Amino acid sequence: MKVQILGHKHAVLVAAIFYIIAGLNHFIMPEFYYPLIPSYFENKSLINWMAGGAELIIGVGYLFAVTKKWSAIATIIMLILFIPSHTHFISIGSCSSESLCVHPSIAWVRLLLIHPLLLFWAFAIATRKD
Repeated sequence: MKVQILGHKHAVLVAAIFYIIAGLNHFIMPEFYYPLIPSYFENKSLINWMAGGAELIIGVGYLFAVTKKWSAIATIIMLILFIPSHTHFISIGSCSSESLCVHPSIAWVRLLLIHPLLLFWAFAIATRKD
């Protein structure tokens, strides 16, 4: 039995909107992201701009048939590259500032459940034969 929550076109559109908004948010609220970037990265502003730019480009890429698959592949790479940020957040007690404190179990759920679901979502889009 095949379970389908969203049709393929809707799943791609939601991914586009999700990553466009996420990317724009890096430029609108950069100070939110700085504490999430591990301290071994020296230029947090550049890292934030690169992450936001990547998410924005990926999101726009989902909107076009010729770049949809490449956006999904780029999403997978990007999500893998974001794992150090998630583990850093857990290592600092799941509290990076007054505006972002969660129970550690929520941070673990984000890393071990939500992150893999996002990877699966991108993989499903990348491997779909249209």
